[in-house]
Formats: sequence, C-alpha cells, structure tokens
Amino acid sequence: MGKRRGERELLRTLSKKQKKHLREFGEEHPFYDKLLLLLLLHSCFPFQSENSDKSSAESDSETEVEQVSVYHKLLATLKTSPESESEEDESETEESGQSEAEMDSEGSQEMGEAEGGEEDKNDVPEEEEGTTDTAEQTLGQEQDDGADTPCDPRHGVIEEFTDVKHESEFSLETNFMEEESGDCNADTRDSNPFKQHMDKELEEKEIEKMSTLPKTSSQSQWPRLGQLTFSSTLEKPKTLKADKEVDVKQLYLHKPLESTWPKVNKQFLSSVNKPSDSPFTPLQRELFCIMNTYRDLFYPERNALTNGEEIRHAYCLHALNHVLKANAQVLSNNAKRRDRKPGSDTDDYRDQGLTRPKVLMIVPFRECALRIVHIFINLLEVNDKKKIDVSNKKRFKGEFGSDPEEKPPNLKRPEDYEAVFAGNIDDHFRIGVAILQKSMRLYAPFYSSDIIIASPLGMRTVIGAEGEKKRDFDFLSSVEILIIDQADIYLMQNWEHVLHLVKHINLLPLDSHGVDFSRVRMQNLNNWSKYYRQTLLFSALQDPQINSVFNKHCFNYVGQVAVRNVPLTGSISHVVVQLPHVFRRLEAESITSVIDARFQFFIDKVLPEYRDAIMSHTLIYVPSYFDFVRLRNYFKKEDLNFTHICEYTKKAAVCRARRFFLKGEKQFLLFTERFHFYKRYTIKGIRNLIFYELPTYSHFYSEICNMMKATDNGVDATWTCTVLYSKYDAQKLAAVVGIDRTAQMLQSKKNVHLFVTGEN
Repeated sequence: MGKRRGERELLRTLSKKQKKHLREFGEEHPFYDKLLLLLLLHSCFPFQSENSDKSSAESDSETEVEQVSVYHKLLATLKTSPESESEEDESETEESGQSEAEMDSEGSQEMGEAEGGEEDKNDVPEEEEGTTDTAEQTLGQEQDDGADTPCDPRHGVIEEFTDVKHESEFSLETNFMEEESGDCNADTRDSNPFKQHMDKELEEKEIEKMSTLPKTSSQSQWPRLGQLTFSSTLEKPKTLKADKEVDVKQLYLHKPLESTWPKVNKQFLSSVNKPSDSPFTPLQRELFCIMNTYRDLFYPERNALTNGEEIRHAYCLHALNHVLKANAQVLSNNAKRRDRKPGSDTDDYRDQGLTRPKVLMIVPFRECALRIVHIFINLLEVNDKKKIDVSNKKRFKGEFGSDPEEKPPNLKRPEDYEAVFAGNIDDHFRIGVAILQKSMRLYAPFYSSDIIIASPLGMRTVIGAEGEKKRDFDFLSSVEILIIDQADIYLMQNWEHVLHLVKHINLLPLDSHGVDFSRVRMQNLNNWSKYYRQTLLFSALQDPQINSVFNKHCFNYVGQVAVRNVPLTGSISHVVVQLPHVFRRLEAESITSVIDARFQFFIDKVLPEYRDAIMSHTLIYVPSYFDFVRLRNYFKKEDLNFTHICEYTKKAAVCRARRFFLKGEKQFLLFTERFHFYKRYTIKGIRNLIFYELPTYSHFYSEICNMMKATDNGVDATWTCTVLYSKYDAQKLAAVVGIDRTAQMLQSKKNVHLFVTGEN
C-alpha cells in the first residue's frame, strides 16, 4: 500500500505537461510501460515511500549506475522550459472538446516525419505510412507456413511473402479448360470486344502514324458523364452514344460474371428497381460502355463520398472480365495444342504476352486493395454453395485489414477526410493475384500473377532506379490494362513515383522468364504492347500533371475518352464568413517561369503590404513544399517574425506554432497544403489570409477561409484574403470562382475584388 501511495504522490507532484512528457518518453523508451517507469522513479527515490521494501533498496545499490543514467534521461524530459510552457498553454487554447488524448490520436495519423527534423530535409515526403497490430499478429500466427515477417515499410525494403506452394495449380501452361464450365467457346465470337481489340494486327505505317501525327478529337454530350472528348490518331474518332438500357448478355461478360454482377452491384441500385431493370447505375452504365470498347478513359470527378465505390466496382468488373477471357483463351488453346496433328501450324495459338501480368491496378492505400480483392471474390462466387478457393486469405485480411479499435476516439474531421483515410492507410504495398477458373491465389509471384495491385511507392521500390543491382520491371512488359485510381492523392504523396512507373510499363523484358515464344502475340514481339494497353485514370480533380500522364503516356490505338466538364459554380460559394477576396494576377512568359515569377511578385508587391505590425495574424497558404522551403529561407534571411507548419513538422512544434500565431507572438504563419490534407487542423487566429497559389483541392479554399470564424472576437476584426494566380491556373481558378468569372478574370489584367457574404 505504501508503495502505491508513494507512486500516487509522485504523480501529483508532476504538472500536466510533465505527465505528457513522461507518457511520450515512455512510448520510445525500452521500458515503455508507464508502470515500469513509475517503479523506476520510485526505486530512485526510496524516501518517497515510508514502507519501501528492503529488497528494493538492496536492488538499488546493485544497479545504481544503470538507474542513475536512466534517471538523468527522465529528469531531462521533466525539466520545464519556455517550449514546454508554451505547449502547456497551447493545450488550454485548443478547440472545446479536444483533449490530450485527441492530440495524441491525431499524431498517430501523422505522415512519415523526418527523423532529423524539418530543417534537415528539403525533399518532398514519400507517403502516408501506417501499420496495424492485426497484421503483425496474423504474420506471427502464420510463421509455421515458412513465411518471413515483412520488414517495416519505412525502411524502404519489404521482405515479401510469396505463395510458392500453388504454382502448378495456377499455371496457365499446364492446365486445361474444364469442359463443364462451358466457356471453351466464350471468346470465339467475332463481336467480342476483347477479341476484336487483342486480335487486331497493326501495320508499321499505322505505328509510325501514331508516333508522329497529332490526334484528332470530337465532342459529345452524355446524360450522366456530361461533356466528353473523343480523340484518336489512326482514324477520325467515332463518338459513342450512351446506351439508355444495357442488357448484360450484350456486354459479352465472361461466366460467371453475368449472374454475379447484378447481386454484387445491388447495393448501388435503387430499392424500387425491378429484376428486369439494368444492373448498372447510370454512371456505371456509361463508364462501362467506354471501358468495354477498350478506349483509354480519364474521369476527373471521382468522389470518395458519393461515387467512389460505384466506380471501383465498375473497373473491377472490367478487369476481371478481361482476365477471365484471356485465361480462358489460353486454356482452350492448350487443349487444342494437345489434340492437334503433328506438323500443323502453331501461329494460330498466339494468345499470350511476354509475361503473364495483364492488369496493373494502382491504388493509394491497403484498404483500397482489400476492397478490390473482396469485389473479385464476390464476383467469382456464383452462390453461397459454390465458394471459390482463395489461397492465403487469412494472411491477406491480417496484413491489409484494420482493427476497428485502432481508430482514435473523439476525432472531428470532414466527411471526405473520413472517407479517404478509412481503414488501413499504409501506402507501401504490392500483391500479385492469380485467377484460374474457380480459384484465386493471393500473394502470387509477379511472373505467375494475372493482376498486380500496388501503390506507387510499392512499385517504385521494386522497379528501383538506374544503377541499382536489385531492380525488376520485366513483369510490366505485357500489361494490357492499367488502372490508376484516386490519382489526386498521389499529388499529395509523391507524383514522381507515378511518372517513374508509367515510364517502365510495356518495355521489352531483359530476360525471357521461360516464355514459350510460339504462344506470344506478334504485337508483344514487335514491342508494340503500349499501343494495345488500355489506361483507366480516375481522379477527384483536373490537374495539369494528371492530364500530362493521360496525354503523353497513353498510346492506345483505339483512342481516348476524357470527361471535360467545367464547374459552373466554384467553392467560393461555400465560404460562410463575410470576407473580401482580392485576386491578384501575376504575369509569366511560360509555365516554367511562373514559379520564379510568383515568388518575385510576392516579395515585391504582396509581402510589403503585410510587413506592418497592424497586419498581424497573417496565414500564408503554400501548396508546393518547394515553394514553402523557398519562402521559409527568405523569411529567415529577412529576419521576419514568423513561424511555420509543414508535413514534416513534429507535433510539439505544431502546437507551439499554433499558440504563437493565435497569441500574436508571430506575425506570419507559413502553412503547407499537404499538412492540411493529412491533418485538417483548425488554425485559430487568422485575420489575414494569403493564398500563395490556388489550392489543388478547390474545397480547401472554402475550408481555410471558414477557419476565420473560429477566431475569437472575430466580429470586430477586419479580415482580408489575397489570392495570387496566373493565366496557367485556369483549371484551379475555375474550380474556385466558377467558369464565368474565370473567363472574365483571364481576359482582364486588373486585380479582381470579390466580396462573399456566404450566399453567393
């Protein structure tokens, strides 16, 4: 009892912030358990407990040297300093209802922070990183299978588990089509889109034409997708017409998809739908109509809250349909080759690529891969009685699933944030999936996989860079469908990974990898695979970098379809505070010079207006991390009174910066867009707002502006909002102010003043 009483007395002597320091130190210390730390302190101070045991005193004398060193480490964390005092004051100025536990839980979602601090790193952060206890437990349970535990993804290298037990069962070369499946002749129909696309033989003249001539385009208006742009090089693009009604049998879906798709997609259909109605939603119907023609598709209106899952189901159906047809063709030809007469022509059986992977699906988080695999399983299971055999399903759920108890409580974030960051948000993964008739093999080796699901970072670490010994990208040589979902999130991670990936797709492999060249299609042997690859690109916004990938790295001979709707009303209409908006135009000769022109315009014409002390509480919103570093260095050089928050800033530094800015101790706050994307903190005390560049996500504009209503005595405050833009920001500007105002602002070279009352 005396020992416990002494521990309670020791806790009472600690301040609130000292307890927090002790808790944080305990998370990193080898003796991370709080109780062990308290016992350690108690053993260092035996006089705190009147009834302390003699045995503990004796142990003190035996381990005095070790305990003194640990004690000094603990004491160093408990010393009060201006920084710790400022953190304590910050906790008192947090939003009502936000506790210390909430702040800790917010920190658990922090993207990978630089170990050396933000001053030591000027490169863009990689991606959001996360781990789950469930994955570790499952891995521990399955060590008996001979699998090694993967390394921490933050170390950059993953020791991957690959399933080598089921190689023969899922081999396309040694298996044959089951007669009872009834699919032997499924792909022989001339009107089958798969057969039409893959069997077309291009000529060298056509390849040269696609490489040199520009594309011709035409416009079309569809009921649900809106304005579509069809483009092609080989011939005048044919504009499709949206089918009002779609018969599943006319889509040439492979069995069993004809029967399973209506059941799987039922959740998105109206409850009043009759069995005879279309099994597609209006959006899915038009999207799949384009996908099924094997045209490239760019859809920039994906929304995680509304249509995200509809789109995921649609492209999963298309990808699985393609794989099943391709494998059925190979298995059918295996039987024909087995029964053919000696000396017969073998060119009739060219049905493969140089490597097996046919579909590459790029998604941002493990949760996305988990949902995709679940959709595949549901589409392959005809009914509850006919379950398909899924290898390594338990391991997959453990590594890609999430524990509901891990979600921090009392977190108040926007709905779109909750939708994007749901489940396991680890962004370093890759997994191969092999599908053969009624079985699915997870964790298949890439060269034995039909589908590869991966993140950009997961692909980058296996592709490697030039000069590295361990790198491999031969498995990407014969990809026939590339699906890039939620492309906007990669702008917040590292877009270079996406560019690196698309540059290594459909290249000739460096090794044969045991391929039977008599079965390889001629387009693959001629290194024309990229002209047959279909690319499906889904994003929440239109961005020049995303458009560049679609325009410069997609070579489909069939053509491309891009959705090009213009926003009629911008996000400025969602600003609820009465605020004058001043849009200041800067001039730049080219898109490459706009970065320097913006910086010079800011320091020459904008910043001098805010140097006066009366213009305090100024937040500068900076979308680019490189621009942030440049501004931070300039502010330091000019000895300006400022603080800063970026995606690398540690939690304690964020608390200090928020407090200094709220109290007016720092006049400027440099604030990066990616910190807002990953954290969504409410910054209090904003009176003057400067958008160094228009935000990537248009709704971030209204979110940042609406933070002003969280400022105390905001009724009497004079608020300002200044936005810098150039003619190259037309897409971002239209998303903020609407297309009509954008046209006027780009024609006029004068500054534009808008006053928003919350009703515009």
